[in-house]
Amino acid sequence: MKLAIASTLLTAAAAFAPSAKPVSTSSTLKAVEVEEGIWDPLELSILGENIDTFPNMFPHQDFVKEAEIKHGRMSMLAWTGVWATHVGGLGMGMHIPGFPEEPDWTKALGVFAAEQPTWFAGILLFISIAEGEGVGHSGDNFRGMGSKTPGDMGFDYLGLKAKLSEEEFERYKKVEMIQGRAAMIAMASLFAFESIPGSVPIMDILGAY
Repeated sequence: MKLAIASTLLTAAAAFAPSAKPVSTSSTLKAVEVEEGIWDPLELSILGENIDTFPNMFPHQDFVKEAEIKHGRMSMLAWTGVWATHVGGLGMGMHIPGFPEEPDWTKALGVFAAEQPTWFAGILLFISIAEGEGVGHSGDNFRGMGSKTPGDMGFDYLGLKAKLSEEEFERYKKVEMIQGRAAMIAMASLFAFESIPGSVPIMDILGAY
């Protein structure tokens, strides 16, 4: 009787003991972990690698990194443009002679395109060529089969990269990423400030308008 009870207890306890070999409950889950030191509770940095229910549904991380770097660069340029040309408030009020003046930065692009269509078309053409050359010869970046390093446009005619050590280059890459993220938030705050009064209190405190 005692032996039967002891056997029953041991069997029950074994059910709660950790298995020596983890068993996946689904064939769609993969043993992929978030890189150490990265805050990513939603595991977005490994999206598409940790689950394959729908193959090729989610972009590869090279594609995501390229998109983030590109939008960060655009936001840095946009923020600089608004800050440099805005008249009043925190703006520097800089102006290129011969180009139209528009105090409201939200309308500046439309005014520029209407009054300087040739310049506007030339800028769009340059952006199209740069975009095409940047991603058109590198393969399928969306599925991780491209040859392009995220953020590398191959445009370094001054040879600045060669003058940097590997540690310095990695540091500048992180700095650019951080500044790009800050610029994207800054541009979002500008649009919110213009469309929803009082939504960005710090702008009101600094006297922006």
